[in-house]
This record gives sequence, structure tokens and C-alpha cells, in this order.
Amino acid sequence: MKYALFLGCTIPARLKAYESSSRAVLGKLDVTLVDIDEFKCCGYPLRNIDFKAFVLSSARNLALAKKEGLEVMTLCKCGYGTLKKAAHLMKENTSLREEINAILAEEGLQYEAGIDIMHLLTVLYKEVGLEAIKEKITRPYENLKVATHYGCHALRPSQVTQFDDPVAPTLFDELVNITGAKSIEWSTKLECCGGPLLGLNDELSFVFRDKKLLDAKKAGADYLTTGCPFCQIQFDTVQNHHIPSILYSQLLGLCLGLDKQALGLDSKRTDIAKIENFLAP
Repeated sequence: MKYALFLGCTIPARLKAYESSSRAVLGKLDVTLVDIDEFKCCGYPLRNIDFKAFVLSSARNLALAKKEGLEVMTLCKCGYGTLKKAAHLMKENTSLREEINAILAEEGLQYEAGIDIMHLLTVLYKEVGLEAIKEKITRPYENLKVATHYGCHALRPSQVTQFDDPVAPTLFDELVNITGAKSIEWSTKLECCGGPLLGLNDELSFVFRDKKLLDAKKAGADYLTTGCPFCQIQFDTVQNHHIPSILYSQLLGLCLGLDKQALGLDSKRTDIAKIENFLAP
């Protein structure tokens, strides 16, 4: 298995632990990642400001991957949803495709349909497989209850993203359960984290965030787990709150026996350190 790794903008700038933990986990599972230096922004920030600039940004990245003969794997769900949306638009709109390709031709690039765009969780679930992952787990969790936060951009619009059932998804829950932890049911599981409102309406953003954290705690979760940098940053900025948040790549990496430093885990963070208490002896 080999993929072009699309990091996007947020992870290198604000959440390097997501990259390091994902590389460590995928390396353990024999997945090869290829870095394409020419990858740029997916265009997500421009979606509602400059439509063609957004499509061009995504199409260019996909054309670069196609040139290398690789499928694309993202860690960011906003990046995932954006690349999928652009691919959908390019497929459905002939005139748009021709206009974008005319611009790409100036760089010797061309967008062609048929490039698979996958999220880290999809690669783990569908390509590596639950049983193959389970075989690599050396210290499963015991008595750990986890709330899965799916996020918005992977699930909707479902006919475009094709990530999982948008109403009753199970993919993330199953990935948690194979670690020995128990994925719990909670009422705000599929609601937004409030991250997109940061900088526009911080007060409302924190209302969304706090509602989810309180609900996860009320449901009995020890941890909340995410698979998106925006969501993780949103939840992890709370230092005195109700429940700690951990990236799934870190959650999985610990029970695979990977080094905490490689996973980007700070041993000084007591909430993160506590998770080791749930690992089997």
C-alpha cells in the first residue's frame, strides 16, 4: 500500500503530533507514504470566497498525485472533504474542468478523474483492515471508554464524500473497539465541534465545544478521540475542562507499542499520561 500524503496547512503549522503519530502508525502497519513537495493548500478557506480558486487548488494537488501514479491520503477531514468536493465538481461540470485544466496546463499538469482520495481512518479500516491491525496490537486497552467525534466534512455531503453512513456511522467506532477500548454512544456524537466559528464568533464556538465535552463526560467517556486537526485543536485547547481529547493515531499507536515521543505525546500532560493506565500489563 502506497499513498501520496496530503498534509494540508494546519497540521505542519499547528499540530505536528498528528503527522508524526500517523507516520509512526502507518509505518508499523506497512503502509508507505510518499511526500510530494509541490502540494499546496487544498483551497478550503476559499470555498465561499473564490469558487474557482478553491477548485483550482484542489485540482492541482490531485493532478500532482496523478502525475506520480499515486492515490491520495489525507489526515485532515476538511482537506478530505474539499478534495472530494472538487473532484466531484470536475467530474460533473465539463466547462469547469476544461477551464481549470487550461490553467493547470501552464505547469504541465492535467486533472484526470479516477484518483482515489482517502482519509487516514478509511485507509486503516478498508485498506489495512481491522484484523491486520488487531494482530499488531501488543497492549490492548482495558476498561477504557472512548467517545468518537466524527466531525462534519467527512460525513457530509455523503453522496460526495462516501466516507460512511452520515446518519449512523460505525467506521470510527469499530476502529476504537479493536484497540480493546469501548466506543460509547453519546447524544451529540455527530454534532459540529464549533471549530469553523473560531475567529468569527468565539463565544458560540465554545458553546458548541463545551456542549460536546460535557455530553461525552456525562455518557461516561474517559477520553474523546478525533481524526481531524481542526477538531483536535478545538477540543484540546481546554486545559481545565471535563474530558481530554486524543488523536486516534495516538490512541492506536500506544497499544501498538510505539514510542510516546514518536506519537507526539507530551508526558508532562497529565491527562494524556493517564491513558497509559488503561493499557494491559
